Amino acid sequence: MKQVDRKHYVPDATTAYEDAPQRIGYGATISAPHMHAHACENLLELLPEHTPEGNEAPRILDVGSGSGYLAAVLHRISPHSRVIGIDHIPNLVAQSIDNLRKDGVQVLDKHTGQSGGVVMISGDGRKGSKEHAPFGVIHVGAAAPHMPQDLVDQLAKPGRMFIPVGEGSQAVWQVDKSVTGEITKKKLFGVMYVPLTDADKQWRG
Repeated sequence: MKQVDRKHYVPDATTAYEDAPQRIGYGATISAPHMHAHACENLLELLPEHTPEGNEAPRILDVGSGSGYLAAVLHRISPHSRVIGIDHIPNLVAQSIDNLRKDGVQVLDKHTGQSGGVVMISGDGRKGSKEHAPFGVIHVGAAAPHMPQDLVDQLAKPGRMFIPVGEGSQAVWQVDKSVTGEITKKKLFGVMYVPLTDADKQWRG
C-alpha cells in the first residue's frame, strides 16, 4: 500500500491520508485505508509475488472498483496477475483509468493497443465478469444483501473472495473454493459499507 499514493485517487489531496472513507463522486466512496489493509491481508496468501515458470498467475477481480486505488494495490502486490476492476458507473471507470495512469500504472486499452496488467471495465459487478473468469481472488468493495452466487461460481480452484454481506447489520465474509471445488465460508468481522446496488439506485443515493 505504501507504493500506491492515495492522493491520485481522491478528489481532495489534503484529506488523502485520513483513515476514513471519502466520497469520490457518482454516489461512490473510497474505503478507509484500514479496510483496504484488512482486505489485502486476508487475500495475501492467494496473491503470488512471483509466478513459477510455466504456471499462469491467478486473475484478480475487484468489484466496485471505484477510484481504482485497490486495483493498483493488488497489482503492486501481484504484478504478474491480471487485475480486472469492474464498476457500473462508466464515468467512474474513466476517472479510475486516469487515476491509475497518474500513479504510473499501465492500464490495458484494446482501442489504442496499450498493454498493461490492469483492466478497468464497466458492468454489473454483482454478476462478475464471465469473460475474464475464473478468478483466484475476488474483492468486493460494497455490501451485497445476499451472497452473490455468480461471484462464488467465478472463483477459481483454489480461490478466495473477501465480501461484505448484509442489509442493516453487515459482516465481511471469507469465501474459499478448494482445488476440488468445495466451498467454505467464514464470517470475519462486522462492518458498515455502502450497498452493492444497481447504477440507478447509486445515482439517486
